[in-house]
Amino acid sequence: MPKTTPEQNKALVLEAFDTLFNKRDYAAAERYWSDRYIQHSAHIAPGRDGLFDLIRTLPATLTYENQLIVAEGDFVIAHGRFSGNGRPAAWIAADIVRIEDGKLAEHWDVLQEEATKAQSVSGLPMFGDRFPG
Repeated sequence: MPKTTPEQNKALVLEAFDTLFNKRDYAAAERYWSDRYIQHSAHIAPGRDGLFDLIRTLPATLTYENQLIVAEGDFVIAHGRFSGNGRPAAWIAADIVRIEDGKLAEHWDVLQEEATKAQSVSGLPMFGDRFPG
C-alpha cells in the first residue's frame, strides 16, 4: 500500500474515532483498526477487540470531540474530550496513534478528568474556551 501523508493520517484518525466512539458502528470501525492493533493503554484490554469491547460497555451517550490534531510521518496525536462517559467528569485525552497500511495500528494515551473552573489552578479550561457546565 502506498505511504500515506500526515494530512491523510489525521483525516483517518478523526473518521475512525467518529465511527467508533460517536456512531458505535463496530463493523465499519473494523475498516479503520488493524486486526494486529497494539494497545498500550493500561485500562484497555489488548487488541482491537479489547478496545471495541470497552466501548460496548460505556453508555450510549459517550461522545468524542476533537480540539487539536497533529501528525508527523505515521504518527498522529489527537487532543480531545470524551463526554457522556457515565462518570462525574469528562475525560480529556491525548491519543497517540501509529498508522500502518492505512489503518490504526498502535495506540497510547494520556487521560485526565476534566477540571471545573473551581478546580483549575491556571484559571483556564482544559478543552476549548469554556469550562464544563
